[in-house]
Amino acid sequence: MASKNGLEPVRAAAQEVIDRHVARGYASGIAALVANRDECHGLTAGSKAFGTADPVRRDSLFRIASMTKPITAVAALLLVEDGKLRLDEPVDRLLPELAERRVLRAVDGPLDDTVPAARPITVEDLLTFRLGLGIVMLPPDTLPFQRAVAALELIGFGPPDPAAPLDFDEWLRRLGTLPLMAQPGERWLYTTGSNVLGVLVARAVGQSFPAFLHERIFRPLGMKDTAFFVPPAALHRLVSAYRPVAGGHELYDAPASSAWGRMPAFPAGDAGLVSTVDDFHAFSRFLLDGGSADGRRLLSERAVAAMLRDHLTPAQRADGEPILCRGNGWGYGLAVAVEPRAEGIPAGVFGWNGGLGTSWLADPASGLTAILLTQTMFQSPDPPDVHKEFWRAVFRR
Repeated sequence: MASKNGLEPVRAAAQEVIDRHVARGYASGIAALVANRDECHGLTAGSKAFGTADPVRRDSLFRIASMTKPITAVAALLLVEDGKLRLDEPVDRLLPELAERRVLRAVDGPLDDTVPAARPITVEDLLTFRLGLGIVMLPPDTLPFQRAVAALELIGFGPPDPAAPLDFDEWLRRLGTLPLMAQPGERWLYTTGSNVLGVLVARAVGQSFPAFLHERIFRPLGMKDTAFFVPPAALHRLVSAYRPVAGGHELYDAPASSAWGRMPAFPAGDAGLVSTVDDFHAFSRFLLDGGSADGRRLLSERAVAAMLRDHLTPAQRADGEPILCRGNGWGYGLAVAVEPRAEGIPAGVFGWNGGLGTSWLADPASGLTAILLTQTMFQSPDPPDVHKEFWRAVFRR
């Protein structure tokens, strides 16, 4: 926590964490940032790829995966304030593929054993991940539903895949052939809601989802390096991504042949973006400032407050705990700490992680932001030690 010396003790402790984990070989390189409302420190360690001397820099590009979700949520809230969407309205008007849903009688049952949905899916259901579709924490192919998702080649139920060939319309058409896994509003089910939300935003504005994000979020916030792909001239700034394997690391995505090297057919609202520590800090600061940036209001304080408030029941939080992790609830597109957490994180802190190796937390009470970017893939929803130690360095009083 900040002291009379400002953030310098925090910066030093955070730098020690990332230096140590790079030296141990956890990641080839790390970029991080710690900031409050008056002070900001960017931190780096290591290189952009194992076996190279090309250092990670403050402007290095990282695949932020599920840290895309809160940006997608803000896009939807902008349209609510524009009057083009309502939180309580059914999505049927713009997404007729999801009208008149059927719901599995049992999540592990056959796909034709269904009952009618008790009510339509709403815009808020997408934001809170209570639309009735998402990931279950079981091995692939365990359930008939999982096998159907695989047969339909549907992204949005697992890791990001920029090479997926389906566009928004075909993806939603295929999704609409499946029953829901739970009644709308009943269960918290991870990730798919953000992808449906991206389709909804694009249809509501009549332009591409990437173009809308650039026009209404990235350009006003000065997020010049955040996008769904890396242009050729910037590929040298992209950090190689790895999957941990026994005895080392397996290359997952390299800049020279990166799946993020071209605009995807499906710009995934749940996990598709590439960004930098400074770009994401601009987004974090925008939320901490209640929806304003450089004195210009982009989103109302009321909308930001709704986004940063837990919307789940205790039973839904417990049901989602394998992914949410203990102590977290869910707002719109991000987690909200509903009680103090072991890493020194106080209640009210919000943020989320990206499964390709990234994390972000922000505290409205202190104004602190903590961003840690690696490209070493998580092996479970529980973040690796480097992230937890980094959070302790920033938030422990």
